[in-house]
Amino acid sequence: MSEPEPATPFRERAGQALRDTFLQEALTIATTKFIGLRREAFAEFPEGEALRDRAREIKEATLQRLDHYLDLLIDNVERHGGHVHYATTSEEARRIVLDIARRTGARTAVKSKSMATEEIHLNDALEAAGVTPIETDLGEYIIQLAHERPSHIIAPAIHKTKGQVAELFARELKRETVPDPEVLTRIAREELREKFLQADLGISGANFGVADTGTIVLVTNEGNGRMVTSLPRVHVAVMGVEKVIPSMTDLAVFLAILAKSATGQKLSVYTSLVNGPRRGGELEGPEEFHLVLLDNGRIRQIAGPLREALSCLRCGACLNVCPVYRQIGGHAYGYTYPGPIGILLTAMLNGTESVKDLAHASSLCGACLEACPVRIDIPRMLIELRKDVNERRIAPWSERVVFGALGRLLQHPALYRVAARLGRLLQRPFVRGEVIRRVPLVFGDWTRTRDLPPVAARTFQERWAELERPGRR
Repeated sequence: MSEPEPATPFRERAGQALRDTFLQEALTIATTKFIGLRREAFAEFPEGEALRDRAREIKEATLQRLDHYLDLLIDNVERHGGHVHYATTSEEARRIVLDIARRTGARTAVKSKSMATEEIHLNDALEAAGVTPIETDLGEYIIQLAHERPSHIIAPAIHKTKGQVAELFARELKRETVPDPEVLTRIAREELREKFLQADLGISGANFGVADTGTIVLVTNEGNGRMVTSLPRVHVAVMGVEKVIPSMTDLAVFLAILAKSATGQKLSVYTSLVNGPRRGGELEGPEEFHLVLLDNGRIRQIAGPLREALSCLRCGACLNVCPVYRQIGGHAYGYTYPGPIGILLTAMLNGTESVKDLAHASSLCGACLEACPVRIDIPRMLIELRKDVNERRIAPWSERVVFGALGRLLQHPALYRVAARLGRLLQRPFVRGEVIRRVPLVFGDWTRTRDLPPVAARTFQERWAELERPGRR
């Protein structure tokens, strides 16, 4: 079962975002900062470009033998005393986690930041089963209090200003405070500290799964991931199958570029390596460790048009540079994964129908390709998605008619020249100065939020013919 379609159309969601002055302020500040930090990090790291190429090679080689590396990962996790579960769908993944919670008698679950658990809507399922989920990443904690979903892959509360967070804490936690990030962080830490000690179940995602050692790798900046994986009696990690990598040597490559791409750091503050449950003589760690390998449409894309999207590290760099995301934020996309890569992941998980509007929510400027640490060609795949939307007749009929007519027009030079002359006549009532501000009927949507240039007084061929006349040099 795929994610439900958003209740409001994309155009309406985007319009609401553009009118939200708080959102515009928060997005501008945060994304501009991330862009600057990433640029500085790679400027000081001359090996960066070569490591990006190497990371892409590793991902592609791993996808070619994904079954082998998953089997190796499973064998080594079980060798360390862990349990591995395979979930074909999000429903299966939820059921696996709920079964573990019921069997262990868990009533409270602390969660480290995980887009995979957001993807399968795990929190709702836990609550329905009587298990209270508590997000412990600061950004996730904020949006959980606000009853919202993440609007960015690595910065879930990027859409909120510090003033809005202060108001939220006052309303939900009954703690009046000032809009100071350090003060707000201290309040969240105080609220969460007891939760870690009381929780029966710890749930995390996984940035990487190292096949030849059976190691699950978590990359965080707040330390909550380490507490989630070590304090509760049971630890469950939900990992997309594409996150497996062959070796620790490969892990070093990804760690060198992941934090730089995401936040501009040389290395994230905490890099946790989890090797199964606590063993004899160890002072910390869970009594049980479970790894849930999540397919949910990923495997079929190995031979599909969105194969490259499986290399995504979830760093969020493409969101920060995208001119569309920087204007409308993540919630306007309507699904779990926002931004340019989010459009591809949504199509992968929910089918092309789900992105019939989102496929066009990109300027195709190429900034996402330039920023991606593994050089995923997002613009190319967005063009392919648009083509698929058209060929499957998913796009609105008016759009198909207009683009179909334009395609035929461009294939016939004589017809094109006639249309140019006709266009000069028909546009006259609508030209104001140097632009067309409004056109009638079904074409009105094109000028509702943009101006169009008028048809030129002379085409290039006409101008060239004039230059070629005898006596002109």
